[in-house]
Amino acid sequence: MSTSPDQPPAVWPRGAKRAGPAGGPGAGRRIRRDLIVLAASLAVFAGCAVIVADGRVGPAERAVFHAVNGLPGWLYRPMLYAQYLGVLGMPLIFAAGALVWRRWRLAAALVLVVPCKLALEQVAKQLVQRQRPGTTVPDAILRGVPHSGLSFTSGHAIITFAIAGLLVLVLPRRWGILAFVLAACNGLARVYLGAHNPLDVVGGAAIGLAIAAVLDMILDVARDRGRPLWQHGPAREDRAN
Repeated sequence: MSTSPDQPPAVWPRGAKRAGPAGGPGAGRRIRRDLIVLAASLAVFAGCAVIVADGRVGPAERAVFHAVNGLPGWLYRPMLYAQYLGVLGMPLIFAAGALVWRRWRLAAALVLVVPCKLALEQVAKQLVQRQRPGTTVPDAILRGVPHSGLSFTSGHAIITFAIAGLLVLVLPRRWGILAFVLAACNGLARVYLGAHNPLDVVGGAAIGLAIAAVLDMILDVARDRGRPLWQHGPAREDRAN
């Protein structure tokens, strides 16, 4: 039975126009958006890699490090909690939540963040071998973090910005903004604790956003935005008729 454009709106699932049919104008806009994010992220990562390639911490970066690392000691507890947002299991926790709300594409993308992070982090550390602040910044304050070890890029930043880059495709705008704020707090915490220099975090954030863009191109995560997160069942039909 053919479908006519004159049928009542109830026939069409909510969010179909936003997501766009496969290969349609909506898909083209999504791919262009993801390609722009991917290109910008790769450019930022490349810029950071070039700056830190000699293994040293420049005066400007060192000044930013000291400004954050030297914040008052009473911030230790909240910063410690903030860094946990970037642990390796966090994408799987969010994926479980996505499954509860039946966001299948989002859940799949969040699971794939883990192997992507592990692989790309190793690639970055092979390209640029810079040590942690305990070695590169002699007067760094270390708060329960290793003194040495490869520092570029921040694996925590990769995870938090990949998660934020995926959640913003599905959540309402205010919650998407909150996801990025929390990701930024995680990066700030890693510098405060003395685990990373600022460009380690920026480079990791760039990789995380690149991961989110590629996963959206493959899985069309944005299509999960079609109905409110708190609505478990199928989208309710339009009762205007």
